[in-house]
Amino acid sequence: MAGGKETPRQRMIGILYLVLLGLIALNVPEQLLDSFKHIKDSLDQSTKDVNTSLKATYEAFKATKLKEQPEKAQALLTKSEKASALTGDLDKYITELRTYLINAGGGINPTINDVDARDNLDIAPHVMIDGKKADTLRTKIENTKKQLLALLGPKLSKDINFSLETADPAGRSGEPNKNWQEANFGEGVPLGAALTTLAKIQADNKSAENQTVKRILGEIDVAQVTLNQFKAVGVAPSSYIIAGQPYTADIYLTAYDQNSNPRIVVDGQNVKAEAGIGKYSVVTSGEGKKTWTGTLYVKQVDGPEKPYPVSGEYEVARPSAVVSPDKMNVLYIGVPNPLSVSAPGIPKENIRISIAQGSVSGSAGHYTATVNTVSDNNVVTVSGTVEGKNLTLGSTKFRVKRIPDPKPQFAGKSGGAVAAGNLKAQDRVFAKLDNFDFDAKFSVTRFTLVVFKPRQDPISLDANGPDLTPAMHTLMNSISPGTFVIFKNIVAVGPDGSQRGLDQIVLSAN
Repeated sequence: MAGGKETPRQRMIGILYLVLLGLIALNVPEQLLDSFKHIKDSLDQSTKDVNTSLKATYEAFKATKLKEQPEKAQALLTKSEKASALTGDLDKYITELRTYLINAGGGINPTINDVDARDNLDIAPHVMIDGKKADTLRTKIENTKKQLLALLGPKLSKDINFSLETADPAGRSGEPNKNWQEANFGEGVPLGAALTTLAKIQADNKSAENQTVKRILGEIDVAQVTLNQFKAVGVAPSSYIIAGQPYTADIYLTAYDQNSNPRIVVDGQNVKAEAGIGKYSVVTSGEGKKTWTGTLYVKQVDGPEKPYPVSGEYEVARPSAVVSPDKMNVLYIGVPNPLSVSAPGIPKENIRISIAQGSVSGSAGHYTATVNTVSDNNVVTVSGTVEGKNLTLGSTKFRVKRIPDPKPQFAGKSGGAVAAGNLKAQDRVFAKLDNFDFDAKFSVTRFTLVVFKPRQDPISLDANGPDLTPAMHTLMNSISPGTFVIFKNIVAVGPDGSQRGLDQIVLSAN
């Protein structure tokens, strides 16, 4: 606002503007907060899983190696327990921070199963930045990482990659740089996001403990593999077959050591092995052929691990159950009719569709059908290329109908009482479609206006197009309460080009 004395109204508008800006800044989308909660829950579960794995590692080491080689095993066990103590101290501090922030945010809301004030933008900065707790957290993280690496020593820490990072993020162009504390807990960070960050640090901390402990305890292993289990397997090049395609599989004998779990890495992720066998699992997404590659590392009697490459492929398709209510398979004349098509096991780019009456455009599973003739039996056919052959995959019958008639409206109504002043302010007759899923527009091409004033003969005027003529405006400006206004002989044209005669509009001025 410029200089000079402001009126009370100007001051009020200025205050309301500031309040609006504040509300906008505080409006954190619920979907984003739900995403933070889901990530936090996943991280917490990951931390529990790693902790369970670590516990099993310790128990197995004590039950076997500590009895077989007590002197060497005890030294390694003591060293690994120091690593667990270091990460345990950091985990305890983070747990205390999470409890403090949850209490500051009103506790857990059972309705959303999350902290009640998860969208609050002030709690995290106040506690973590103003209260300097983020500074303390950063120092503890850096010290924990440093001491773990020192505990491992140069040999065991070679090529190790801890996720415990506190590097300051790179600044955006035109914005001041933020340090690690401000980026994770500073201004603009909702409480839900701050709690998710703490959950991630706990998961990274547990992962660092897991890597450290297993590297230390692994020093006792003798590099030897004994093949003591044999198994016949059949491996097919494709795990999804369509009728008409040949099925082939390689069958052979394989052997493995049930007492030694190899290290398996698939697409950069470690695969857990039990009794010498690793079970690879991944959540599938998207359709089409998927491939995976990995490496199985076997410990040798002397020297480094020996890598063995491994790979596989599988087909991802939508569930094949389809419900097709015949009486609802409808295409409309005059509007683009969207069609989604997929065929399990066939890439979308290999699918083609055609229609008996009309035309189809589009690709990659998304198509648009255009029709122009009313029909009860218009067939859409789907075909595809399988193993170099063109096959018909299926067909669906559609009914083709005209778009329903719209409802005429004047002053936003199709009938009933309307204020005389509102009637005088209108200048156009509209034709609107209610409860129709397509974006179909109708234009009024002509109509007749009839005005019945109290104790006077009716006056009738005709118009071409949707707008009132000047004579009609003059007539409408003279109405008073008790006058009946009727629009009849209304004709409208829609996207299909056909003329529709519409119902009358009967309005009474009050």
